Amino acid sequence: MSTELLKVHNLSAFYGQFQVLHGVDFSLRQGEITTLLGANGAGKTSTLRALSQMIRTQGRIEFEGSSLVGQSTEAVTRCGIAHVPDGRGTFTGLTVEENLRLGAYVRRDRAAIAEDMEKMYGYFPRLKERRAQQAGTLSGGEQQMLAISRALMLRPKLLLMDEPSFGLAPMVVREIFELIRRINRAEKTTILLVEQNAALTLEFATHAYLMETGRIVLSGTAEAIKQDDNVRKAYLGY
Repeated sequence: MSTELLKVHNLSAFYGQFQVLHGVDFSLRQGEITTLLGANGAGKTSTLRALSQMIRTQGRIEFEGSSLVGQSTEAVTRCGIAHVPDGRGTFTGLTVEENLRLGAYVRRDRAAIAEDMEKMYGYFPRLKERRAQQAGTLSGGEQQMLAISRALMLRPKLLLMDEPSFGLAPMVVREIFELIRRINRAEKTTILLVEQNAALTLEFATHAYLMETGRIVLSGTAEAIKQDDNVRKAYLGY
């Protein structure tokens, strides 16, 4: 039985005075892939930013029993939470290898960092071929692979992923998702996934939450959500 890694209760979030999350409640179980579904503007990206303390929040966010509310984003990272933002966020002027080293900036175990870098090249062989290449010259799929592997260099307990399929060809998207599942199983990394492609993400996730206008309106196993008539009509197209 997996244990709860993250508990969120009555979470509100704000951009300035504008409130974007309204009393959100959910939890993440250790070692599982959970997805947040919803239309554009539903609050999915804001939820990830709230967990990373990139925006002002109220309510409770407990990670391994410790509160994250009011912490700096760097402190959240040091707790073991890595964030792959929408738009990938790679340092385009740096090489692939320099980006990976930056991912491990809070770590001091040099030998283990070198081992993890080789592990990332094992997951993403194309990055090894391009290790000395500037990140800005990579294809969209390769930049997404770099963003994921850079986040994994933290050795996170929780990986937050925002729209990993954005702007990618369908074949590349499938490859990225297969790698996400492989990493989840091999590293036992808990993953919270925001994704517009609901049909695909429900295929890979264990649990799902549906958001509308900054609120959770439905939750359940990915399989149960997939079978829900309203979800099927609104998000799955059948």
